[in-house]
Amino acid sequence: MTEADEERSGRAQPPRSPAAIYSLIVGLAFVALVLIAGVNALSTDDSGLVTPGDEGLPLPQFAVPDARSELTGDANIAQDDCEISAVPCPESDRRRPACEVEVRGAIRVCDRFDRPLVLSFWFTRGGECEVAQDRFEAAYRRFGRRANFLAVNVRDDREEVRRLIAERGWTHPVGLDADGALSNLYRIGACPTFIYAYPGGILQNVSIGDESKLDRDVTALLAASRRRAEAVR
Repeated sequence: MTEADEERSGRAQPPRSPAAIYSLIVGLAFVALVLIAGVNALSTDDSGLVTPGDEGLPLPQFAVPDARSELTGDANIAQDDCEISAVPCPESDRRRPACEVEVRGAIRVCDRFDRPLVLSFWFTRGGECEVAQDRFEAAYRRFGRRANFLAVNVRDDREEVRRLIAERGWTHPVGLDADGALSNLYRIGACPTFIYAYPGGILQNVSIGDESKLDRDVTALLAASRRRAEAVR
């Protein structure tokens, strides 16, 4: 039915309200953002963990189920100061801080703060994240005695992650971010996102959407960590 027909029939549709138009625009923008992230195209400074000036800050704590274990559930992202749940952290909402979790099958990021740390966030929805994880595995085999490595899968089916681990021969640790809360905390917007930290869990660098310079960035992290340690002696 045309607008002229509606007018003649006296049943013209009411114009959309500003709120409805706004909701439509926001919805379309969200869909566009998901599609962009899925094809590995987000590369702006604020799409990853840090914005300029955040280098040198401590990484947020987390504990995740090991993909190879039988532990299920979502990531624990509770911090020592309760920032993630609420301030001043109501008693009913409190959770054991992530780095105090003692559960069989849990991977605690703080246990990897004794050496330089390389984190990889990845997912299978679009792009070539599996290829990037192959590169991550190669770096793990090359540098694994001098740095800690941890990959975190975001919101994929557990059995699919296990299948990829077996088929591609990955030996590096893989954690599961089942509900995406951890990736939201770290502001992950693209795959791969590699995060580099000094011993102690202090952010050194972030690389988004480019696995080709992974070895170079790990080498730079190791060198910077040595200089940092020498400076405090």
